[in-house]
Amino acid sequence: MMDSLNHRFAIVDDSPAILLVLEAHLKQQGYQHIDTFTDATLAFERISKDLNYYQAVFTDLNMPDMDGMTLIRLLGQQGFTGGVVIISEMEKKVIALASELAKENKTHLIGNISKPIDSAKLNLILSKLNAFLDKKVLDLGQMTEQELINAIKKNMITPYYQPKICSKTNLVESVEVLARIANDHSHLMLQPKSFIPTAEKFSLIDSFSFQLFDKAMADYHHLAKSFGSQLKIAVNVSPTQLDNLDFPSQLDSLREHHGLNPAHIIIEITEEYALKTTTQLETLNRLRMRGYLMSLDDFGTGFTNLTQLRTLPFTEIKIDCSLIRNIQSDKFSQVIVESLKQIAKEQHFTLVAEGIEQFSELEYLQNEFEDPILLQGYLICRPKPCNEMVHWYKNWLNHTVN
Repeated sequence: MMDSLNHRFAIVDDSPAILLVLEAHLKQQGYQHIDTFTDATLAFERISKDLNYYQAVFTDLNMPDMDGMTLIRLLGQQGFTGGVVIISEMEKKVIALASELAKENKTHLIGNISKPIDSAKLNLILSKLNAFLDKKVLDLGQMTEQELINAIKKNMITPYYQPKICSKTNLVESVEVLARIANDHSHLMLQPKSFIPTAEKFSLIDSFSFQLFDKAMADYHHLAKSFGSQLKIAVNVSPTQLDNLDFPSQLDSLREHHGLNPAHIIIEITEEYALKTTTQLETLNRLRMRGYLMSLDDFGTGFTNLTQLRTLPFTEIKIDCSLIRNIQSDKFSQVIVESLKQIAKEQHFTLVAEGIEQFSELEYLQNEFEDPILLQGYLICRPKPCNEMVHWYKNWLNHTVN
């Protein structure tokens, strides 16, 4: 929490009273780095000088001269990567359209706060904002290039697994493969943020990933004995790997070596990177043509709009935790997820709610979805190595299914 209190915010509203109230609410929560602007043009000029200075911009929609919609569009054009929060009461259709326009304009719309400012709703927005910003923060303790090379040579890449359970049956339908590396100086396992940026920066991602894939595919048969032959494993693929047109053939060779069917494997692509080049799209299409399942991960953090979901070859959409966090009381998230729910039904793809940490979130998702949805998060199960995952599932079945 201490790190999040150092975030810098810009508030843009032509009402000095609203600026004072919102600034006071934020400072009451411990945030001290706040700049206020009654003129959106001046705010944009300040933000443009250093696009990394502010972590979030709170903006009104109806303002003279430059309004909030224009400000959001210009921020996207300039490449602002922080969160955007709208200060305005909006009806459902306006919320949905605002979200789509934000994606089209390459901005990250976190939600909206209605006027007058309510402390509970503001806290909800701050929670979602921090969840979004946490995904962007890189661990200062990142591995060096040589450390990662040594870890790969020593065969230290270790698969951990996190289950996705069906909301109607409580059975596990798939497990996501998550990479870990043993820390030479402690008993802790290093998290992906400590080594994935290094792997991508120094072109080690293929060596790293295929060692992980090889171990996960070797574990599959052991996992399937407990989870059932319908089990699928979901592996994360980097955007740089999608630029390699030979990637599907390389994956085929490894899969065939372990005797797996393409339908056993889900390729998870992070939304922020999925749509950058025609080569990536061609690779996506080829993987789907060969029978692999395709998942768009972290939907809500990138720029894929709802219309594109009707044309892209995804079989699964994972709703980012920033939309799931406190969804039971957040109208903005409810509207976006409801839109996704309708498209999922129409296009016959699976929805996954990731990042579930509260019982209230779980209850909302189970009650509001007539059709099955997959659920994933620390509330259900933290990532575990293979043997611990099997042990967890036996206990899970005894307590929830049997």
